[in-house]
Amino acid sequence: MKRLKFEDIIVSEDKDYIVINKPAGISSLHDWSSEVTIQKMAKTYCEDPQLCHRLDKETSGAMVIAKNPEAYRHLSMQFEHRTVDKVYHAVVDGIQDIEPIKVDRPIYTMSKGKVRIDFEQGKPAVTLFKMGEVYRGYTLMHCKPETGRMHQIRVHLSSMKMPIVGDTMYGGKEIYLSKLKKKYHLKEGAEELPLIKRFALHAFSISYKNQEDEVQYFEAPYPKDFSVLIKQLQKISGK
Repeated sequence: MKRLKFEDIIVSEDKDYIVINKPAGISSLHDWSSEVTIQKMAKTYCEDPQLCHRLDKETSGAMVIAKNPEAYRHLSMQFEHRTVDKVYHAVVDGIQDIEPIKVDRPIYTMSKGKVRIDFEQGKPAVTLFKMGEVYRGYTLMHCKPETGRMHQIRVHLSSMKMPIVGDTMYGGKEIYLSKLKKKYHLKEGAEELPLIKRFALHAFSISYKNQEDEVQYFEAPYPKDFSVLIKQLQKISGK
């Protein structure tokens, strides 16, 4: 199998920033369980890369890396002032026919890397949600976090009774082709695998200002697993 190179995941690059399409299954920063991280990959490409933000290990999509300290500080201030626009796409359980909604529910970080909604101990967390495509039994949600709490989109969706497909930590269920297709027959002795082997969350786009104060907007195409899931849902829904 071909080893993934950092160059393979670059969406755009200029003198200050590299925008990548982060693959699922790779941690952003140090991870005891893996030799490969985005930070380590970036160091093979440029001298002093600094990650401007993080994505969960199993989340794919748009991520920005600064190539020098000045660029890092410039974008860090935008994250601090909440002027960076990020849009995530998530496939959730159920047909969610909702108007655009702002969810303002504080998040408390527990041990073992899990969070919960907690109105007494939690830190402020705000996410905007808008309905995208609707399928038979599932919905594509557009999610725009205004704050950057750990697992924010995942726990906010779960708190609204619309957990992300495959997100078993927060009540989501794995999705199988046999559930979607009535006449699906698994070969004898074969084990059916889920259509996507992670939770279905992808950082679709990001927008920020470069050091010349020009707005930069980038989209990260769906990776293969997310794209296959969407195509199957479209197919069974007659789209």
